[in-house]
Amino acid sequence: MPNPVQDFNQRIIDEFRAHHGQVGGPFEGGRLILLTTTGARTGTPHTTPVGYLPDGGDRILVIASAGGSPRHPDWYRNLVAHPQVTVESGVFTYEARAVVLAGEERDRAFARAVEADRGWAGYQEKTDRVLPVVALHEIARPGPPNINASSPGEAIKLVHDVFRRELALIRKELAAGTATAASTLGAQLRVNCLTFCQGLHNHHTGEDVAMFPFLADRHPEAAPVLERLRAEHEHIAALVEDLRKTLSGTDLDTVRAEVDRLTTELEAHLTYEEDQLIPLLPHA
Repeated sequence: MPNPVQDFNQRIIDEFRAHHGQVGGPFEGGRLILLTTTGARTGTPHTTPVGYLPDGGDRILVIASAGGSPRHPDWYRNLVAHPQVTVESGVFTYEARAVVLAGEERDRAFARAVEADRGWAGYQEKTDRVLPVVALHEIARPGPPNINASSPGEAIKLVHDVFRRELALIRKELAAGTATAASTLGAQLRVNCLTFCQGLHNHHTGEDVAMFPFLADRHPEAAPVLERLRAEHEHIAALVEDLRKTLSGTDLDTVRAEVDRLTTELEAHLTYEEDQLIPLLPHA
């Protein structure tokens, strides 16, 4: 017998994987992962599209809202029984350890989620159960990250496109923001900047430590380009800090103008890096 919920989820999963994390419909423009858990009773893997919230460091947060249903979602019961899970972001795939937050830590995390998106509060109001908040801690593995790409050049482009989407979200929220919505807008922007700033820092660190020495060894003629990119990484780190500070401002017109300047410069760096590095990398 057909299961409408499973059919809907499978369509989202297929679209998510085919378009590196970008989907349409009710999830368009939202923060979404594919979460694969191990069945509590069956021991078989189950993959579910789940909204998430960045939370700094090596973890993200997911909330077992089930749309305000009186029952916990299956994925939550699964990870309570089997805490090791797999996370797909559309670009990266990694193993994670699920930790159900409790007490004040849970309440603070849920408050941050509500500050960024009032929808979570609406789900809580619809049910008598306390919505569980789960931290997914990435399990560090040796070697480079697992990027869903067929070549190093495609990997750079995919990672950069993630950053471009984050910058677009920041600009979109600023464009739609009003003075009366400053508190909620500020929370959304802090979430976006958290994702962008940390991701870009990790990306640049990986390039400086692994990719650039690899390219310097095989393409000595690229030394001036690599040196420029290393210097740009330091400059970009300062720009990102400026972006973080700018997003805490209260005058939206000033914030919009400064964010436009900063994001334009950040995107120019991404484009230059692609133009210079991708031709030097293996294509398969």
